Amino acid sequence: MSNDIRHSAQCFCGEVRFEVTGAPVAMGYCHCDSCRHWAAAPVNAFTLWKPEAVRVTHGSDLVGTFNRTAKSYRKWCKKCGGHIYTQHPGWGVVDVYAALLPRLSFEAGLHVNYAESVLRIADGKPKFRDMPKEMGGSGELLPE
Repeated sequence: MSNDIRHSAQCFCGEVRFEVTGAPVAMGYCHCDSCRHWAAAPVNAFTLWKPEAVRVTHGSDLVGTFNRTAKSYRKWCKKCGGHIYTQHPGWGVVDVYAALLPRLSFEAGLHVNYAESVLRIADGKPKFRDMPKEMGGSGELLPE
């Protein structure tokens, strides 16, 4: 995928708009309690991008930030409450929720925090108990 490929996204009301450029560095599913609660869903489909590939194009003054831990800075629209993306400074990536990028061909490569799963997914992809070792996790794989 070329760096000139752009995907546009927006919050729920459309007042905050942003784009991602190029290709994500990884895609998958997070099953952690924190992501599930933030997304109000049983699983979060993530796409990870280098920070320089993500740019707010409209409504930056409406972007709010919430972080429960230093690992995740969750961004949301102050007008509608719609979720935008999550910055992970320690890992050097930004998680743009896959649902906000409908033209991106989403292809999950792994599952993280599968030990916390409330929705089992039998897709043949690696299921990490927590995180891969490269991201500070145990690297332990769980069965489907």
